[in-house]
Amino acid sequence: MKAVVFLIAVSGLLTGCGSERDSGEDLSRQTGAAEPGTTTDDAKAEVVVLARGAAISGANGIAFAPDGRLFIASVIGSELVVMDPDSGRILERRSDGVDGPDDIAFNSQGDYYWTSILTGEVAGMTANGTRITAARLTPGVNPLTFSDDDRLFVSQCFFDDKLYEVDPRGLTPARLIADDLGPGCGLNGMDWGPDGRLYGPRWFQQQVVSFDVDTGERRIEATGLEVPAAVKFDSRGVLHVLDTMAGAVVRIEDSRQTIVADLEPGLDNLAFDAADRLFVSSFADGAVWRIEADGTPRALAPSGMAHPGGVALLERARGNLVAVADLHALRGFSVEDGTPVFTQRNVLGVGALGSLTSLTADGANLILTSWTENSVRVWDPVAEKTLERHDNLRLPVSTVRYQGELVVAEHAAGEVRSMGTAGSTVYASGLSAPTALCTDGRSLWVSDRAEGRVLRIADDGRAIEPVVVAEGLAAPEGLALWRGRLLVREGESGRVLVLDSGNPRVLVTLGAGSPAASEAQPPSMIFNDIVVAGERLYAADELTRQLVRVDLSGVN
Repeated sequence: MKAVVFLIAVSGLLTGCGSERDSGEDLSRQTGAAEPGTTTDDAKAEVVVLARGAAISGANGIAFAPDGRLFIASVIGSELVVMDPDSGRILERRSDGVDGPDDIAFNSQGDYYWTSILTGEVAGMTANGTRITAARLTPGVNPLTFSDDDRLFVSQCFFDDKLYEVDPRGLTPARLIADDLGPGCGLNGMDWGPDGRLYGPRWFQQQVVSFDVDTGERRIEATGLEVPAAVKFDSRGVLHVLDTMAGAVVRIEDSRQTIVADLEPGLDNLAFDAADRLFVSSFADGAVWRIEADGTPRALAPSGMAHPGGVALLERARGNLVAVADLHALRGFSVEDGTPVFTQRNVLGVGALGSLTSLTADGANLILTSWTENSVRVWDPVAEKTLERHDNLRLPVSTVRYQGELVVAEHAAGEVRSMGTAGSTVYASGLSAPTALCTDGRSLWVSDRAEGRVLRIADDGRAIEPVVVAEGLAAPEGLALWRGRLLVREGESGRVLVLDSGNPRVLVTLGAGSPAASEAQPPSMIFNDIVVAGERLYAADELTRQLVRVDLSGVN
């Protein structure tokens, strides 16, 4: 266990985060530094689960195994979920050797393959349990499917836009079929057609195309869709398209488009079982539905928080809310009983909301930060519109308003800087992993997840030589203020520490976070945040997909 050294007292704080002027004294040497993992006897924090989310951390690609079980790929959950398609009971979760799977497909021998969108790996597992690396491409590998004679095809979406044929054995290099399908996406969820052609949707082009995979010749099969996300054929050879923006499944027959199921935006993929029953997954809600014959969706895996991370408090006349950044959705819950108040979903790359990995209250509005889209937006959650937007950032992790300007922590730049109209002020640079930002309006703090530190980097709107407030932490992420003391949540352990002068204590242990898939993402990945109002602390538990409230009134 790491020892934690607290170098600066944090006291005399106002609302938000902040500290008194640096006295120059090392208080940990005066009183002795405590080791996290122990808590004082009078620490009696009561944890209440306010809301429970989805059973799956985002349901992405789905496919049926030869034995009829439904396999569900989960990128953020980094697992393959095996489900009974009749009852919805989860039979198994496979994570060994599986890294961030986005789609899954079976060949005629019962081997299954998946794509790891964040790393670029295409991998498989044979029926006898042997893992195979079929290809190592660039990030963005997304859909995959087999032809009738077990040829494997892979495309990219969101991080690249190419279409390949991949050797399932991994013995020969991938063959490029098309590199002009972009920008932004090649094909998404694909299927092999009854006419011997490869079919796939073009996410940003509102169309479905097909390919002769040997010549590269293509033709347009359908247009006029909002955002087509996936295609599949039923046993009669009829094409079905999942329109994620419309939240609908569309049957295309003799050029006629008919909606056969009406759901919510944020859908990911679809599959037919041997009896032609239709199943649909959702990346936004972590849900899986079976569509009944009359088009009624039956939930097999419930909808809800799928990737909860950042949290913020909103004051409302009819009751205060805790807002949760759920990657592909913004959700609001009552602070009293966790009742869902609103859900605003995003469709990646086209939605007005944008994806969001952290958020901060900004009066009645919210500051939304997204490292997946490299953007920061000021969002009006009532009007559901963007009031201010900053793009082309460098993996932004969190943002606050400080001295009237938006200040962002950019992981790829290793900086904390302002985004003012009069030019950028750099408050800190050379950081390994700037993560959470906090301010009381006067001072500014940042946690460096990789270095295990919390730093004060500004006073009275001016950058200062960084002052180490705490070090030796286990991946510090969220920061908050309680009773004039700084709180920090450790991403690796889930512990929430109060930084008392020379006597740091563990207030409560919450769920730990998940590691990043690769060095291409910020190490916080899904941001493990905390926010405090009075004697109540609120936090999301990423891995259990819960929103919790911690009552601190019994803690001395």
